[in-house]
Amino acid sequence: MAIKKDCIITSLSESEQRDITRLAISAGQRLLQHGAESTLVNDVTCRLGLALGVESVEVSLSASSMVISTRHQGSCITTTRRCQDSGINMQIVTDIQRICILTERGLLDRHDVHHKLEQIQPQRYHRLLVIIMIGLSCASFSRLAGGDWPVFFLTFLASSIGMFVRQEIAHCYFNPLINFTFTAFVTTLISGFGQVYQIGDEPFLAMASSVLMLVPGFPLINAVADMVKGYPSMGLARWTMASLLTLAACIGIVAAMNVLDVWGWLL
Repeated sequence: MAIKKDCIITSLSESEQRDITRLAISAGQRLLQHGAESTLVNDVTCRLGLALGVESVEVSLSASSMVISTRHQGSCITTTRRCQDSGINMQIVTDIQRICILTERGLLDRHDVHHKLEQIQPQRYHRLLVIIMIGLSCASFSRLAGGDWPVFFLTFLASSIGMFVRQEIAHCYFNPLINFTFTAFVTTLISGFGQVYQIGDEPFLAMASSVLMLVPGFPLINAVADMVKGYPSMGLARWTMASLLTLAACIGIVAAMNVLDVWGWLL
């Protein structure tokens, strides 16, 4: 997609144009790495390049890389970057959008943009807080589904331990598919004991609710958004990855049920 600038064109040297190209693709790369939808990646990348002074910006996206070309007074510079998944982080997406807006308003120049992009670091919640909140959210779903308090506490325990396992596996940089499989296995194994020992009125609700943290909702939403907004290849790539994550979680759930010989909500 190409976007052109309708304003007075300023003169840029080749090195300045190269710097602008690098800044624009750096911003787009980080957006793509941290879960932004394709339309937003393309829009912010083009707007940032235009705000810094080039005449037009063209962006091409794929599932794991992006290519950008800037044109200015007959000079064209093209560069590409690999975009490895770094986990969903809307704080980084928001910070880059804010930099783009400030640049469009003339409050930042090339050096300011470079400095601010370098300063952006992912802010993460404390691990213990994440574990507690995930446990409470899954336990709340069990209550909404009709579970009693024993089911609530069993769900909280299973999902909290499952989240701890997920964090530990992620910390070791294992493949996300392996992560989802083992997390689903451990979580279902713990909640399945409620069915074995008949904890609560409807212990099968704990088995169903404790694994809800593994639903890849954000990738699925982005996949649909990309396909609807004209990025079918990106949408299909994200849909495929989300489907594989779901399949990995299902394998872990079924494996744990086989170990306990308890099928709970599947029957």
